[in-house]
Amino acid sequence: HKGSVSTGTIGVLAGGLDVPYPPENAGLCDEIADRGGAMVSEMPFAWQPRAQDFPRRNRLVAGMALGLVVVEAAQRSGSLISARLANDMGRLVFAVPGSPLDPRAAGCNALLKDGVTLVTEAADVLGALAPLAGTRPPRTAPLAEAPDISALPPPGENDRADVLEALGPTPVAVDDIIRHTGMSAAQISMVLLELDLAGRLERHAGGNVSLIA
Repeated sequence: HKGSVSTGTIGVLAGGLDVPYPPENAGLCDEIADRGGAMVSEMPFAWQPRAQDFPRRNRLVAGMALGLVVVEAAQRSGSLISARLANDMGRLVFAVPGSPLDPRAAGCNALLKDGVTLVTEAADVLGALAPLAGTRPPRTAPLAEAPDISALPPPGENDRADVLEALGPTPVAVDDIIRHTGMSAAQISMVLLELDLAGRLERHAGGNVSLIA
């Protein structure tokens, strides 16, 4: 909540609105309300939250959201209750993967095995929710400009030989070829284009390339 106070956030309490839990969150609750957000509870004033009230609270959290992200959850975490409720309500459910050796990630990994959407960055969530929210999916990074090769002389035989030496049947990043040869990105692009047109280059995901034997 602290990260989204400035843009508006909603906090849902398991107890009454005048009984923030844990008590040290009282200041945060006031700040959320004062800065255009809201604090919500279905319990009466002065209600002290009990263990069984938190799953009920999670029902409200799942119902108010377009999607629910589980960042970390053990095998019997209350977050899994929220995920199940969100799924039952037709909301999108996301999970952040973790090490299979970490018990704190067992719940997230189980959700991923059940088919929820994998998340590794905020753009994964924003892109999936964009059609539901009526917004454009975010561009995660600006597209790199293609090097200007029009003003360069054609590559020499030594240039071609250096690039061929850096290539092989195993996909390699273009940046690695640049480091290996010491040539500019534009020069490398020209040689790769020649190889591509000659049918000797295969392009792979992530901008990697390999030589076709």
